[in-house]
Amino acid sequence: SFWQGLKRKAMHQRLFSTMRQARLEIFQWLTYYNARRRHSSLGYLSPAEFEQQQQRAHTLTLAA
Repeated sequence: SFWQGLKRKAMHQRLFSTMRQARLEIFQWLTYYNARRRHSSLGYLSPAEFEQQQQRAHTLTLAA
């Protein structure tokens, strides 16, 4: 799924003029994939949203 997504979303039918441009595009896709993409295993939250939710729950637990 990961490699298929990378190929389909970031590289499919793309011609990059430089290696730097290709690396930047892949880096941007990886940032999206790892931090902002919604995951079904996290209740369709992004990892960043899930971590914020967990942090709030932990803070509320400590306050109680």
